[in-house]
Amino acid sequence: MTSAIFYVDESGDLGWKLDQPYNNGGSSRHLTIASLICPSNKKDFPKRLIVNLYKHFRWNPNVEMKWSRMDSKERLLFAERAADLLEKHPDLKLVSITVAKQNITEVMRRDENIIYNYMINLLLLDELTKYDRVTLVPDSKSIKVKSGNSLHDYLRIGLVFEKRAKTILETQPCDSACNRSIQFTDMVAGLIQNHYEDAKNDCWKILYPYIGIKRLFFPN
Repeated sequence: MTSAIFYVDESGDLGWKLDQPYNNGGSSRHLTIASLICPSNKKDFPKRLIVNLYKHFRWNPNVEMKWSRMDSKERLLFAERAADLLEKHPDLKLVSITVAKQNITEVMRRDENIIYNYMINLLLLDELTKYDRVTLVPDSKSIKVKSGNSLHDYLRIGLVFEKRAKTILETQPCDSACNRSIQFTDMVAGLIQNHYEDAKNDCWKILYPYIGIKRLFFPN
């Protein structure tokens, strides 16, 4: 039986103050959701990478290091080591989806769970069908917490009725402060978000070839 763990985190927000500058009274113009997909027998590999970064940069192991707090040197080394890991282990997989929020309709904006669950569906549903059993591990502090069990139910409905898949799905939200693999995913989401939100491309150029990128509501 094939099994995998899907770690999920996001970067950006679902606020709608788009008439003001981001980080100066305004909301982000994009939202990125990223997932790290690990076959169960390789689930410790990304965790070890993050543990080694903590040692290398002498980060406090009791304080979660997030992409938003990392300097350029730290970000570049993460991108390089992540690319090297994925090159050596192609069955480890990164996928992401980024939405251009300014093009989301007013109807969708009324319930943030709608757009979030829709993005998750586009990002993960096909990937889930590739395994007999999947453990979905989202960051318990992220936007999706507000949707309760609906994220799990949304994916289960898609698996059963849309894909006719027999995948057994278990969802186990986890605080990213206690999970180095979610921290890995946070860094990937932040790297992608920086590319779209801030046009910061040094790390993007390194890791981009190893990420399955999807975009939603971007202008043609």
